[in-house]
Amino acid sequence: MSLVTCCHMKLLRGPWGRCMGSDCGPGGSQSRAVWCAHVDGWTTLHTNCDQAQRPSNQQNCFRVCDWHKDLYDWQLGAWNVCVPVSARTFGGLRPKVCAGGEEGTQTREVGCILKSDGAPAEDIICEYFEPKPRLEQACLIPCPQDCVVSQYSPWTSCSKTCGTGLQNRVRSVLVPPLFEGAACPNLTEFQTCRTATCKGPEGMYSMKIGSWSPCFVPESRPVRQAKRRKGKGSGTRERPVFKDPETRELIQKKRTRNRLNRQESPFWDIQVGYQTRQVTCTHRNGSTIGLSHCIPRDLPLTVQSCLLSRDCELSEWSNWGTCAKACKDPKSLRGQRSRSRQVVQFPVGEGQDCPSLEETEACEPEGDRVPPCAIYTWRTTEWSDCRVDLLLSQQDRRRGNMTGLCGGGLQTREVYCVQANAELLTYLNNLKEKEEGQAQSQQMPSVPPLLSVSFEITASPPVDSKLCEGRVPNTSQLCITPCPIECEVSPWGAWGPCTFENCDDQAGKKGYKIRTRQIANKPTDGPGACPHLLEAVPCDDPSCHDWQLVSLEPCIPDNEKECGPGLQTPQVQCVNSNGELVESDQCGGIPAPEPIPCEVPCSRDCVLSDWTPWSTCSQTCSSKTIEGKQMRTRSILAYNAGEVTAMVVAWITVMEGLSRVPKFPELFGGSLCPNSSALQDMRNCNEHACTVYHWQTGVWGPCTEDPSALALNTTTVTNLKVVADPADQVSCSMGMQTRKVICVRVNVGQVPPKKCPEGPRPGTMRPCRLACKKDCILTPLSDWTPCPPACDAAGNIVKRKQYRYRLIIQLPANGGQDCPEVLKEDKDCPAPKVCPGFRWKSHKWRRCQLVPWFIRQDSPGAQETCGPGLQTRAVSCRQLDGTQADIGECLKFANSMPLISQPCQLPCQDDCQLTNWSKFSSCTADCVGVRTRRRMLIGRSKKKDKCKNTQMYPLSETQYCPCDKYNALPVGNWSDCILPEDGRVESILGMRVQGDIKECGQGYRYQAMVCYDQENRLVETSRCNSHGYLEEACIIPCPSDCKLSEWSNWSRCSKSCGSGVKVRSKWLREKPYNGGRPCPKLDHINQAQVYEVVPCASDCTQYVWLAEPWSVWKVSNVDLKENCGEGVQTRKVRCMLNTIDGPADPVEDYLCDPEEMPLGARESRLPCPEDCVLSDWSSWSTCRLPCTRNNNRIRTAYPLRAPGVGRDCPETTDKDPCHLNANCFNYFYNITEWSTCQLSSNAVCGPGIKTRMLDCVRGDGKSVDLRFCEELRLERKWLLNTSCVVECPVNCQMSEWSAWSVCSQMCGLEGRMWRRRIVVQASQGDGRPCPTQMEHWKPCPVRPCYRWEYSPWSECRVEDVVCGDGLRFRNLTCYVSDGSSQGEGSLVDEELCSGLELAVNGDTEITLKEACTLPCPGECYLMEWSDWSSCVSMCVKGAGVDFGSVQVRSRAVMAQEPENLQLCPDQDWESRRCTDGKCYEYKWMSSTWTGSSRLTWCQRSDGLNVTGGCPPINPPVDNSSCDPPCLMPKSFCTEAGVCMCDEGYTEVLSTDGLLERCTPIPILEIPTAGDKRGDVKTSRAINPTLPTTIQPGRSGRTWYLQPFGPDGKLKIWVYGVAAGAFVLLIFIVSMIYLACSYCAIRRSLPATESNSNGAVVWMGQNAHELTYTCPDCQELAQNSG
Repeated sequence: MSLVTCCHMKLLRGPWGRCMGSDCGPGGSQSRAVWCAHVDGWTTLHTNCDQAQRPSNQQNCFRVCDWHKDLYDWQLGAWNVCVPVSARTFGGLRPKVCAGGEEGTQTREVGCILKSDGAPAEDIICEYFEPKPRLEQACLIPCPQDCVVSQYSPWTSCSKTCGTGLQNRVRSVLVPPLFEGAACPNLTEFQTCRTATCKGPEGMYSMKIGSWSPCFVPESRPVRQAKRRKGKGSGTRERPVFKDPETRELIQKKRTRNRLNRQESPFWDIQVGYQTRQVTCTHRNGSTIGLSHCIPRDLPLTVQSCLLSRDCELSEWSNWGTCAKACKDPKSLRGQRSRSRQVVQFPVGEGQDCPSLEETEACEPEGDRVPPCAIYTWRTTEWSDCRVDLLLSQQDRRRGNMTGLCGGGLQTREVYCVQANAELLTYLNNLKEKEEGQAQSQQMPSVPPLLSVSFEITASPPVDSKLCEGRVPNTSQLCITPCPIECEVSPWGAWGPCTFENCDDQAGKKGYKIRTRQIANKPTDGPGACPHLLEAVPCDDPSCHDWQLVSLEPCIPDNEKECGPGLQTPQVQCVNSNGELVESDQCGGIPAPEPIPCEVPCSRDCVLSDWTPWSTCSQTCSSKTIEGKQMRTRSILAYNAGEVTAMVVAWITVMEGLSRVPKFPELFGGSLCPNSSALQDMRNCNEHACTVYHWQTGVWGPCTEDPSALALNTTTVTNLKVVADPADQVSCSMGMQTRKVICVRVNVGQVPPKKCPEGPRPGTMRPCRLACKKDCILTPLSDWTPCPPACDAAGNIVKRKQYRYRLIIQLPANGGQDCPEVLKEDKDCPAPKVCPGFRWKSHKWRRCQLVPWFIRQDSPGAQETCGPGLQTRAVSCRQLDGTQADIGECLKFANSMPLISQPCQLPCQDDCQLTNWSKFSSCTADCVGVRTRRRMLIGRSKKKDKCKNTQMYPLSETQYCPCDKYNALPVGNWSDCILPEDGRVESILGMRVQGDIKECGQGYRYQAMVCYDQENRLVETSRCNSHGYLEEACIIPCPSDCKLSEWSNWSRCSKSCGSGVKVRSKWLREKPYNGGRPCPKLDHINQAQVYEVVPCASDCTQYVWLAEPWSVWKVSNVDLKENCGEGVQTRKVRCMLNTIDGPADPVEDYLCDPEEMPLGARESRLPCPEDCVLSDWSSWSTCRLPCTRNNNRIRTAYPLRAPGVGRDCPETTDKDPCHLNANCFNYFYNITEWSTCQLSSNAVCGPGIKTRMLDCVRGDGKSVDLRFCEELRLERKWLLNTSCVVECPVNCQMSEWSAWSVCSQMCGLEGRMWRRRIVVQASQGDGRPCPTQMEHWKPCPVRPCYRWEYSPWSECRVEDVVCGDGLRFRNLTCYVSDGSSQGEGSLVDEELCSGLELAVNGDTEITLKEACTLPCPGECYLMEWSDWSSCVSMCVKGAGVDFGSVQVRSRAVMAQEPENLQLCPDQDWESRRCTDGKCYEYKWMSSTWTGSSRLTWCQRSDGLNVTGGCPPINPPVDNSSCDPPCLMPKSFCTEAGVCMCDEGYTEVLSTDGLLERCTPIPILEIPTAGDKRGDVKTSRAINPTLPTTIQPGRSGRTWYLQPFGPDGKLKIWVYGVAAGAFVLLIFIVSMIYLACSYCAIRRSLPATESNSNGAVVWMGQNAHELTYTCPDCQELAQNSG
């Protein structure tokens, strides 16, 4: 908001509003509010303000739209120089000491521009899309870096051998001055020297040679003649009679011009010219004088031939080639396109070399019709069948028999890569070709192409897996093979009655007795998989209905008597053969049961109990030797009156021959009791023969086609393409299965079918569904793999093969078409006639060309036809077979181009001429003898004496014959143990691990072999007849899984009634090792045992007590007359196994419930005659719930013999009060815990069942039969079975080993190859864990490392003169080494490096000569450049700030004459950027004191002593100014001239203030809260903390007990010490005050008992003497005395 003031009124204006308009761009408008206001703030009318000053309320503006974002953008300027913050602050000063750098700010310009032309625009346009970038940022100004130089070199020798000379020592620059740091000091130091007095005059003059001039082309003859005429005038010139040398030369040049200039390639323009140089004579003081002072001596050559320099000339760039990427896909990498240019003119002489002839750039294909890129994706084959054996451990006994395995397993499949959009690309390509054809015929397609596309879905051929990206699908997965549920049947039921097979058809008398059993569960394969459920026994007199006895009515005596014999009428009902009640008329043809005789005892008769129920039949069938029997018993309850003893009865029976004792009832007073045999009754049972028949069924046969059904199973494979049949909707048809059914007699075998009842005969046919046929499905064949290079490195043709393959997607099944045997094909790659390759061909050298005679004729000693010259030759490009090739191919693929010129020498008459060297003679034996080569003198040289000097011109050379002896040695470490790479083989243990990839067994480890020649140079290992490795067998131990014993048998259920537990266990036999499967969780008590506990249930009626009949009464008071009274009865009670037919076999008593055990003995009163006799008591009735004392349980009896006259029967009902948990119980259900997950016996893992049991528990906690709870109809809401899963022990699955990597070093001893693998699937459960070794290495074959190296530069050569401009040379030689950092290698023949690029340390610019200057005597000159220093980082150590790295080299001045020092040039240095520089620190170092002085120097953190770099403040003092000197140990002299002690020591001064000794400072250590030491110790202050205050001459000392905390505040203990000191001070002052006050008091008292020594005695209240002696008191005593 702005304002315009007018008197007391002012115009206010608001901000501009939003730019509005109908069009985008500058046509918009925006407005703002303008109003008039009083200076006090209230608004008034517009007329009160000056209207002339009213601001505009509307203006034009630029309306920004979204599409402007592509037209405008922010332009960011460069950051300006970093300005210190202190410089921008008013009155701020820069710190004197720079610590790590100074904070500053830097600014830049930012503006909105139009992208197309960079025109500036309003910022509001760009701000519409993104905020304006920042204009200012913080920066760091580095501290000034002073120049750092090295130490001086040793002094040079004296520049003169006599007289006064100079010695020099130099140093080099290590770090240049940066950031306004101090400049470099002098790099050279001089000192005069005088070795000896000169005996004669010193050499004052030196011949100095200059540098060669540029190369010139000689002037042509007409030009020279014109110059000559101009110099001599216009007169006519006489024609010479003879041809001068120049003319002869011109004629010769005409003859040879074409041959000399004829080149086989147009790329060279070679012209031979000349160059000159000057020779001068210099004085020792550096001045130039006449050449005559340096003569006589031979003058050097001042003119020579040269090649006229021509720079490389190139053609224009060609057009950019097509983009290598021919498809659209923004996600993929960009393509490359290239362009090239040709060499028009190769460089000649010193011309500039050719730059790169080819360049590339990233590109994307352009155009609307660019097809999409190929998309690759992973595909998988069909999962294999579920295999359980892959999960078995090594010790699993089921490994030998795989049949029947079920449960959890593994499925595998193959993964391959395919092109996902191959059909689309093929269609688009065909469409493009079609459109191109239509365009040629000028016809347009009538149908839109994309509307008429149709695809044939086929299996895609596999491609290289490297093309697919993303996560690879799993190659294995867990699966489940359902475990078959075996059929379980109940025990056999009892035999039924003899009945007709069909009661509706009762023809014949043949019948069957049948017994059955039921299926207890639902088997997987249906009831047909169960054993027979019915057995039949043939019998006679069958009947479909019969009378069933219900009960017997009471015995009614005959003749309506009260006692005696009578009859019992049976109550019956009619039932059928199944025991079902039917109408009575159905049994009309069967006589009903007649009344049964009985007897009611009279009062004096013997009384017998009722018969017990019939026992179970002893046999299930009968034969000639075996009969089934049933028995029942009864007992005597009371004897008859007058009963005598058994002895009397026996005597009467014998004597009288009586067969029946009851013939004499009068003798005994009543009917007699029967003998013991009459108390038992026995009858036959199961009288049917032991011939049992049943129907036996066979296994269902395969499902075969039913001719009546339509078979549709037509999946086919046509030309390896999956074709779907239209009828595939009904893929499978119905078929039939048959089985064999026979009649079998038990224990005999098959019998005729008529022996078995026809009714229950099983069926022999059933319908089934035919399994669908599955044909083999394959992928199409992949494309042929690319052919490998058919030529080896030597250019020889090598036969190669290429392959294509296909994969099985679906295996055949159910009679489908089989897969072909061949899945991989190969063929030979086409071999080229000639291996591609290019080489340079050099032609013969041309004639040696001299400098023209007219130029060199004035040179001393020059001859016309001889001397040094230059010769050239042509170079061409050839293929390996010798045919002509484009020269550009050799530039790309051949080695460096041969030289096209070389110096030459045309011998003069006085020169010696020799032939070229011959080849060396052959050696007769290696390492023995010599070989020679020769040359000869030719022409007149044979007669010249100087040429016959064999020392100067040797005519033969001899060298020792090469020695081809080689020595092989092992080198390096042994590799990892590597298994043979022949793939999937079994290990030495004969077992396969998961994935069938060999993981253990015998392998080999390798050690590299190295071969040396006789000179200990590394050569190829083939020279030593070695393949490069030393092999040694090794063993990779196979993993051994945890081995447990087999499961023990299940223990017996812990309870005989209700639910309990049963246990089985495994014992640890062997622990796992070498990465085997771990053991399952062992018992925490016994670590060697695994338990499995499951609940079990025992039928409470499984074991029952069986009581035999009561024995005869044993009466205590035997009375032959009465035989009654108190007595005892006993019986046997046994625990029996209960079956469906009743108790069968006796078992141990503990299996039966002891609470329910019947009594084995009873005491009671035997009734006397005339007494009432009751039956045995019935069982107690059940107490009614709830259990209270008001409720009773009862039992009853009934009278068997009526009492005599006057006697009564006892109570027939007995009551017992109900007591909770005594005879009255509550019942409830109890549920057990879940069992462990139980699997099938043939399963390893997978789905299982957990069970738990339901118990009926009595109120006292006892488990009882479930019927007690069922009778109460208690709610049952628990699930007793549930599904569960046992985790499968999946072994870790590893990928196959990758191919061996490229060698880490192409040559040398330390090269290694690696191969790796990854975890495809981690282990699960108790599976074998993954191995730790994920990679293998082995050494590479040792190859010699060849490299080009420069020899050292030669000395500067200036021919035969003393000084001047010359050349220095070096050679390029071939070295061999072992690749290690130790040793530089050995020199070998250059042929071994011929295959290498001509480069030294990566530098391809080879320089073998360079200009140099040899200083003249007395001249002051610059030395050669020093080596580049190490790379130094300009950093702030510890702050993480780096200002870049730099390295430097320098040239120092070298002087020879003291008089010429003022003529010396300035020293020089230059720097360059580098990378990976090291960050150094600098600190002052000092030596130990020697007397009163010591040495100090600056040292860099890498240990290098330097000058510069250390902080300029407070360097240690070199020499001492202390007097006397500081000679005490641990002392030093300060700048102030005072002796002080080192850190950790304190000064002990003498009486005169001088340092006497240095004593260690006691340091108080205060234990911290966590310190266990409670004492306070004293130790020396060795290495105290860094000083906080620096004082001149001595560094500050930091006390160990710091009074200030980290926050700068005083610590609490300081206050305590201060308070203690204050209290102590008060105490001392108080004591002094009291003492002095006492003196004053004593002084005022009469001195009656004053001591002569001034002692004052104060008598306190307790009569203790306090004596204090003070000087004042003594003086007072003396004065008073």
